[in-house]
Amino acid sequence: MGLTADLVIRLKQHKAGQVRSTQNRRPLKLIYYEVYSERNDAERREKYLKGGNGRAGLKIQLRTCLEKLKYRYI
Repeated sequence: MGLTADLVIRLKQHKAGQVRSTQNRRPLKLIYYEVYSERNDAERREKYLKGGNGRAGLKIQLRTCLEKLKYRYI
């Protein structure tokens, strides 16, 4: 998870292994993103998703999609 003003460039960086947090988990496929008009709204949402309740809720929300992609999740 993270914030960016240009999703296309950020995704290319991840796929090229230029982002330390994902470089050992390639290949990558974008399956979900959210868009906000205000940066502070995006920051608030990211903080929530990285917390316990937010992470658990997102995991439940994405479970069906991840199963279709045969993605292993914990």
